[in-house]
Amino acid sequence: MSQYERLIDNDDPNAIHLVVLTGMSGGGKTVALRALEDLEFYCVDNLPSALLPQLVEAATRGDSHRRRIAVGVDVRNRDEDFRHMPKVLSVLAATVHVHLIFLDCSDAVLIKRYSETRRRHPLAVRGMSLADAIAEERRRLRPLMAIAERVIDSSELNVHQLRRLIATGYAQTADGLTLMFQSFAFRRGLPLDSDFVFDARCLPNPHWEPTLRPLSGKDAPVREFLERQPEVSEYVADTARWLDAWLPRFEADDRSYVTISIGCTGGRHRSVYLVEKLAAHYRTTREGVLTFHRELE
Repeated sequence: MSQYERLIDNDDPNAIHLVVLTGMSGGGKTVALRALEDLEFYCVDNLPSALLPQLVEAATRGDSHRRRIAVGVDVRNRDEDFRHMPKVLSVLAATVHVHLIFLDCSDAVLIKRYSETRRRHPLAVRGMSLADAIAEERRRLRPLMAIAERVIDSSELNVHQLRRLIATGYAQTADGLTLMFQSFAFRRGLPLDSDFVFDARCLPNPHWEPTLRPLSGKDAPVREFLERQPEVSEYVADTARWLDAWLPRFEADDRSYVTISIGCTGGRHRSVYLVEKLAAHYRTTREGVLTFHRELE
């Protein structure tokens, strides 16, 4: 199976899909869950296996009917959750499409990631080394890895590449582009996997407002500041017009994924605002629109 092959069959628009994400702590489960949330999955993290049937029932009934659900399951759950999970998923598979995805990573990379972030492994207790905690986690998760529909090794993937991998597998529409809008700081270099790059450094900079400096483009005061600037609205409109003119050409060329990168000096204010604004605009007419803020992750 190609790593970019879609795993959700869209022939039946009424089908209910449950994606269960599990795997090694530090392997990218949170990143994958955020990517599915961007794809309009109803997402819940760290849910006990016994509650999965109730979640599916509650999410798929009534006016708030959801046909795509994603659940994160990790080693913070009790051992018995992992022992019961195969049976629970088997029962659910009788009524919904169940996709169990295991995010793996080499021990060496996991140790490096924990060292860089200074996070504590969830199984690390007094007297247990990080290597021992990782080994114990592998032992507990082995039954789920054995029945996974797909195992993704994130050892050589950065955050953006993992999000791309998830998006190409689980975007709702088999036809048309999946769009990734990402913000970045020019001072940290261009994102190498960009298809288009837009420069927002010409716009008024909230960084020079002391009260706005610690915030980001997701925060209301920064949004309000930028929306008061006529050139910002003009920039958004011109960029959308350009993309509207050229994205159909990429669709006609059978492209399935396009990355639009927007940069500013620090990658926290203008570029973040523009990414959120453009993503919201395209979500009104398209499925499969994702966002990623490199300097906020």
